[in-house]
Amino acid sequence: QVQLVESGGGSVQSGGSLRLSCAASGYTYSSCMGWFRHVPGKEREGVAAIDSDGRTGYADSVKGRFTISQDNTKNILYLQMNDLKPEDTAMYFCAADLASPCELVHAVETGDDYVMDYWGKGTLVTISS
Repeated sequence: QVQLVESGGGSVQSGGSLRLSCAASGYTYSSCMGWFRHVPGKEREGVAAIDSDGRTGYADSVKGRFTISQDNTKNILYLQMNDLKPEDTAMYFCAADLASPCELVHAVETGDDYVMDYWGKGTLVTISS
C-alpha cells in the first residue's frame, strides 16, 4: 500500500522557518515528487517539485524562500521554508507521480495543472503576522 506521510507543519511567526518532511513507502520511490498547498476557497497550488535528475522548480510565490530536496536512501522528501509570510498559511501536501519523463518541474514553474498518482494527507502550516 502506497503511503505518503507529511510532518513538520506548525505555527510560526512571519519571518520564521519550517521544514516539512514526507516519508514515502509502499512503492519504488519516485523522483517525480512535489509539494502542493491548499487554502479553502482557493485553487490548489503547486509549490515545488523535483525530478530524478535533481532538477527543481518553484512557484514564483516561493522562489528564493523555499527549497525542495530528497533523501533517496530514506525515501524522504523535504521542503525547507524560510522567511515565511502569512500568505504561506495553508495545508501542505506532498505528492508522487510515476510518469516518465517527469514534467512536474515545468508545470510547477508555469502554474499548469498536473495529475499526480499519490497524495499524502497533508500537514498544516500557519504563519502569524
